[in-house]
Amino acid sequence: MIVRPVRSSDLSALIDLARSTGTGLTTLPANEERLAHRVGWAEKTFRGEAGRGDADYLFVLEDDDGRVVGISAIAGAVGMREPWYNFRVGLTVSASQELNIYREIPTLFLANDLTGNSELCSLFLHADYRSGLNGRMLSKARMLFIAEFPELFGNKIIAEMRGVSDDAGRSPFWESLGRHFFKMEFSQADYLTGVGNKAFIAELMPKFPLYTCFLSEGARNVIGQVHPDTEPALAMLKGEGFSYQGYVDIFDAGPAIECETGKIRAVRDSEALVLAVGTPGEDATPFIIHNRKREDCRITAAPARLAAGTLVVDPQTAKRLQLNAGDQVRAVALSAARESK
Repeated sequence: MIVRPVRSSDLSALIDLARSTGTGLTTLPANEERLAHRVGWAEKTFRGEAGRGDADYLFVLEDDDGRVVGISAIAGAVGMREPWYNFRVGLTVSASQELNIYREIPTLFLANDLTGNSELCSLFLHADYRSGLNGRMLSKARMLFIAEFPELFGNKIIAEMRGVSDDAGRSPFWESLGRHFFKMEFSQADYLTGVGNKAFIAELMPKFPLYTCFLSEGARNVIGQVHPDTEPALAMLKGEGFSYQGYVDIFDAGPAIECETGKIRAVRDSEALVLAVGTPGEDATPFIIHNRKREDCRITAAPARLAAGTLVVDPQTAKRLQLNAGDQVRAVALSAARESK
C-alpha cells in the first residue's frame, strides 16, 4: 500500500468512494464536476502552482494492484478565499446574591478565529481496508509530508471531526438549532458546503451569542463530541498532540482539534535518513516512510530498523517508494508511545 498525490485518472474511483461516505464528509461530495475541479486543482498544487490560501494537497491510498481505496488531504490555509465558520464555545455567568442564584450558561459564538490555519481533511478509507496499518498510514502520511515541506503550511494545523448523528444521518444538534434557520435537512446543508456554496451560512446563521440552555438536551450533550465511527481517528490525532480548544462545527457540533505544527509528534520526531535495503529483522517496528519528493511523493508504512543513520527496509518497501539503497527518506515511528494500538 502507498499514499501518493491524486491524479486525474483517479476520478472514477473517487466518485465511488464519495458515494460510500454517507453524511459528514463535506470535503468529498459525490459530485463529479466538483471532484474533477478539485483533482485538477490538487495536481496544480503539487506542481507548486497554487498559493497557500488555495493549496489543496489531495492524496490517495493505493494498493499493490493499483486500486484506489482511500483518500486524505491537507488544505494549505482555510478561510483565505471564502469565510471559515465555527462556533466558539463560551460561558455566560449570571448571579444574584439577593435571590441566592448563580448560573453558568454555555454559549455559542459564530467565529472565524481558525482562519489561516492549515487543515487535515477529507480522510476516508474503504470499509474493506479498515485493518492493519492502513488507517494510520493514510492519516499520518500527511504529517510526514508537512514535516518535509513545512514552508508550505501554517504554524498551526487543525482538523474538524465528524459530529454525532444517528443511523439515518440526523444530527441532534442540527435538529435543535440549524433547522430553525436553514429550513433544510442536515444532509442537504452538509452537501452544499461540500460543493462550495457557503454564502448561505453568513446570510442565515444568527450573529449574536446563542445560549445552549435553549437547545434540546440531546443537542447540548453532543457539543464537542464525535461520531462513534470517528473515535479511533480522534484518539490517533490526540496521540500526535492535537487537542480540543473549544471550537465546534456549526452544523453537527463536532470538535475542531488543533496543534502547533512543530509540536505534532510525527513532524517533530521525523528524521532524514539514508535508505538501506535488506532484512529489517525480528526487532523491526512499523515506520511511516516518505521518499522526500513533492509531485512524485510516495509514502508507505512498513517494518523497518534504524542502524547508524540508515533505515533498513525490505526490497518490497523500497520498490513501493520507487527508491534504491542509498537514497534519502524521511521517516518516523508509525505510532506515538501513548497512542492506542
